[in-house]
Amino acid sequence: MVTKKQNTSIPKTSLQNPKSAPKQFIDRNWKSLKKNDPEVFGAISGEEQRERKGIELIPSENYTYAEVLAANGSIFTNKYSEGYPGKRYYGGQEYTDCIETIAIERAKKVFRCEHANVQALSGSPMNQAVYLAFLKPGDTILGMDLSHGGHLTHGAVVSHMGALFNFVRYKTDPENSGQIDFDALMKTAKRTKPKIVLCGYTSYPRDYRYEDFKRVADAVGAITMADISHIGGLVATGVMSNPFDSGFDIVTTTTHKSLRGPRGALIMCKSQYAGRIDKSVFPGLQGGPHMQTIAAIAVTLGKALQPQFRDYAVQILKNAKVLAETLMKNGAKLITNGTDNHMMVIDTVKSFNLDGKQAEAILDAVSITTNKQIIPDDPNPPLKPSGIRLGTPAATTRGMKEPEMVKIGNWISRTLAGTQDEKLLRATKKEVEKLCLKFPVPGLILS
Repeated sequence: MVTKKQNTSIPKTSLQNPKSAPKQFIDRNWKSLKKNDPEVFGAISGEEQRERKGIELIPSENYTYAEVLAANGSIFTNKYSEGYPGKRYYGGQEYTDCIETIAIERAKKVFRCEHANVQALSGSPMNQAVYLAFLKPGDTILGMDLSHGGHLTHGAVVSHMGALFNFVRYKTDPENSGQIDFDALMKTAKRTKPKIVLCGYTSYPRDYRYEDFKRVADAVGAITMADISHIGGLVATGVMSNPFDSGFDIVTTTTHKSLRGPRGALIMCKSQYAGRIDKSVFPGLQGGPHMQTIAAIAVTLGKALQPQFRDYAVQILKNAKVLAETLMKNGAKLITNGTDNHMMVIDTVKSFNLDGKQAEAILDAVSITTNKQIIPDDPNPPLKPSGIRLGTPAATTRGMKEPEMVKIGNWISRTLAGTQDEKLLRATKKEVEKLCLKFPVPGLILS
């Protein structure tokens, strides 16, 4: 925990030409990789080409900034920095303290929170650190059912947290546009006495009524926790609700997805919980933080504070609405009958007589990337579920807008409906790749 105000000014360096030096370093590093490990270089180059030619619709994926790639591959990779700014266990922390403090202060400003921890390595340890800060083994957490949109870390039986704690799961009502019955939720909470009431999702296309979750938690004396990993960028800009505005105690989010940052995480909370959260992350769960990722998080949060980032978030939602409407007009059955956020889930069995694994593979063949997805109370197994999940952040990052969403919705529909028509699939692939070349992927180095 930061116990004193840190100096966030960047000390002067001895770079003679700071404008040209970074590019020189990048070029030198990539030439060295190509020469000394052509196999790895070839795989990276191949991935760049795949991303450039295809449409990325997995809602948890995005294209990050060139500046984030630079920070994430920076010399901070070399540094061990166990502890927190001003309280490290190693020397040489002048610049690490600076960069972590910048990230903390920007996180507090972006999400309007009292305290932020920027060290969690990713989404799963982020949530684990919160549970372990407040609970004992066997304690109860009330969280969303996995098939109705919840995340593995929200109590799936295959996760370690699912074995360690008693997760009680609530569900949505598929016949009522996926709404949550809060009267039933209150009864469940009073019966099971959870220590944490958790809301958050990985495949739920609606917004949350945080004030209702707070009402339930207050009734049983539970801590309120929201995992906004998918919608972090939308919450940051105010285009979706901020749980802190409803009095939530703890909010967690990954820093990629709609925030467009590196693969890291934030744990934000009221100041009264700061010490417990920080101790749970380090030394409770992790050792040395990944300072290169924290540097990239700082860059990401700086971007999120710019006015144009809000314009981007607004466009994500506009694009999602148009894509959902286009799919439904073409006969696709969407879980919750639409979307309030950046994502949607298609019941491909009912819509196209295809399971999610088949639908994902067919769309991959035409350069449209989605992911297979379980649907509420899915009768099929997770690796061969009844649906696919798709979202608009990555396509929006490339500059695509409503007209492109109509095209994409039509391509998805006709591809899944015409799986046996090889001529149609070849033609669609060409159309997809032609469109993609008009919208560059930011941050590419080799292409």
